[in-house]
This record gives sequence, C-alpha cells and structure tokens, in this order.
Amino acid sequence: MSRRLLVLAVAIVAALLVVPAAFALRVHVRVEGKTRTIYGSTEPTLNVQLNALDALESASVAGEFYYHVAIASFGRYVDQIGHYPASGSSGWVFKVNGVSPSVGADAVQLKNGDRVLWYWADFGPTGGPKTLELKAGAKRNCYRVIAQDDTGKTTPARSALLHVGARSVVARTGSACVGKHSGLVTATLKGTVRSNALQ
Repeated sequence: MSRRLLVLAVAIVAALLVVPAAFALRVHVRVEGKTRTIYGSTEPTLNVQLNALDALESASVAGEFYYHVAIASFGRYVDQIGHYPASGSSGWVFKVNGVSPSVGADAVQLKNGDRVLWYWADFGPTGGPKTLELKAGAKRNCYRVIAQDDTGKTTPARSALLHVGARSVVARTGSACVGKHSGLVTATLKGTVRSNALQ
C-alpha cells in the first residue's frame, strides 16, 4: 500500500470514530424494576447514540446492571433487565415522553431532551399499567402526581402516596404538600409504575 493510500485509510478510520460521538444525543433515562428503581430515579441525562434501545445500553453502563436482548420473528426485544426475565404476560416495555411506541426500541429514534422510561409491566385484559410522573406543585414542598396510559393521556393519580424519607403523605386529589424535607420525593399507587424522584 502506498503512503498516500495509508494516510487516506487512517483519515477515514479516524473520521468514522469521530462520527458516532458527533451524533450522540442527550436524553433523560430511568429504569423502573419489578420491585425497585434500577437506574435514574431523578431521570439523569445520558449520552445516547440513536434510539430507545441505545438509551437502555447507556443506562446499563452508567448503572452497572445487566440486560438481555432477544431476537424473534418480529424483531429484537428486551427480555430481561436485572434479575427478572420476561415470562407469560409480564415483561419489559418502554415509553418515550410518556408514550408507548408501537414499534421496537431499536426503531424509535430519539432527539435531544427526550425522556425514556424502561419498566417492568404485568399485562392484564386492559393492557399494561399506567406510569406515574411526579411534578413540582405551585407551592414549595408541594407536588402533583399524574398517571399516564400507553398513549400518553394523563389523569390525576388520586390517592397516590408521596414518599419522603420514612414519611408518606396521601395525595387524595393527585396533589399534596409534604412539608419541609431534605431528601427526594417519589410517588407510588397500587397497580401503577412508581414515579420519578424530585427534590
């Protein structure tokens, strides 16, 4: 190989190594497990290459947890995160900006600022569970809890529990104040996926 071709080959390889970094996106990622939050209760921002499956990969590196991708006739799907493999009518699904896409995670292209949630779901006759989102209220130390279905439609999560430290406060209307606190606040409601955490 001539010196000129060698220099050209090195330049091409260097450019290919730089291109993926140039296309990295910054998205918020959270992974809610069957019994606890696996990664990112506060929805930290991670560098992600392209899609929702890449978001899980970035979270698994940052949080040092295991996941597995299986291949079936309909494409690639996540059949295990952490210790829990999918089984029967239970398994791993995801939402992007509160909506559950109708395609696989590797087909959902992300954009900067997107919110990706991976979570364990038990499916019943009416589909999967709603996911909770915790938002800051109008007053200090007050919060709103909303429940999102797979289409992203939201309703107040009435009677959700707001947790801060060892205390719990019932959000009877979907909103409540927890008083002065120093830790993170989360929300739970039976039959739904736990919320993100806020200060």
